[in-house]
Amino acid sequence: MQIRKETDQKNMDNISRTQAYLDFYLEYPEMIWSFLASMVSRNGGYSMCDLEGDWFTKMLAPDIRKRLFLTYERANWLIFRDAFSQLLLYSYSTKKSAPMFHLLKYLDVSTFMENEWRLFWEDGNKRRLLNALIINEQNVIHEPVIREPVYRRRVFNTFMFSFEDHLHFSTVLFPTCEGELYGASVNGFKSVSKRINLGKRLASILFDPYYYPLFLEFALNTEHTASRYDYEKYFPNYKKRDTPFLRCAYPIIHHHYRDQGDWYKKRKFRSEWFNSETKHRHPIHLTKWYMKKQKQLHALISVKELFAPE
Repeated sequence: MQIRKETDQKNMDNISRTQAYLDFYLEYPEMIWSFLASMVSRNGGYSMCDLEGDWFTKMLAPDIRKRLFLTYERANWLIFRDAFSQLLLYSYSTKKSAPMFHLLKYLDVSTFMENEWRLFWEDGNKRRLLNALIINEQNVIHEPVIREPVYRRRVFNTFMFSFEDHLHFSTVLFPTCEGELYGASVNGFKSVSKRINLGKRLASILFDPYYYPLFLEFALNTEHTASRYDYEKYFPNYKKRDTPFLRCAYPIIHHHYRDQGDWYKKRKFRSEWFNSETKHRHPIHLTKWYMKKQKQLHALISVKELFAPE
């Protein structure tokens, strides 16, 4: 099937995925989830490259860094495989002026999304579709990544992951060309409901009428290399690049798909995933917070180095 072939071609690595999401949004502006996915995917790339940067290489052993990279990569790959095939089917439907969403089941997409696409075709409610895609993708990765025994034992149940989660070091950031950062922290990552809530909070920031033009300007004018320097270069005070380019740091990973079945038929659906209000309990302007957290992290790593055995 052409959709599967095109999806696979663009699912090569974090950089190709990030660009594909953005390109699709620019062609179909009603697909607002695709812009959100592109901006979140940038953060996934930054997290990968951090692992091979100046600081994390001092703190984490090579096998732990590799394990964390493969976890990020697997989740990124699975979400793209699922979501981009949906977007392409929507594209073909618009070209034929007829809904083709009955074909989603042949692309391993949940019956939940088949229903949601049909609703969208009828009423054009892009906010509901955005939330539906957030709900779907977090459920798509829940069993094969978050609850998968090897990942759970060797990544999510480790001290390092709990440490990051507790201190909010893992944060999704939306940068501007003025050097400002906005976003929200990832806390309680193992909970599907908390990840869905985070996605909705991020969407409310990204599409805020005031901030949206700033984020779009950044996306259009900043090539995604996956080095955190992509946005640090806009800081008013000079910041040297201390994380590598993704394609210089990592090889292409060849994934194998393991059918997990339809999550919508296997898991209990929670009404609050759709209905709960989006509330920000913490400030969304994170420039100063980010600087402080980076200093904290670097101080911790420096102390660890100081007391490390010769």
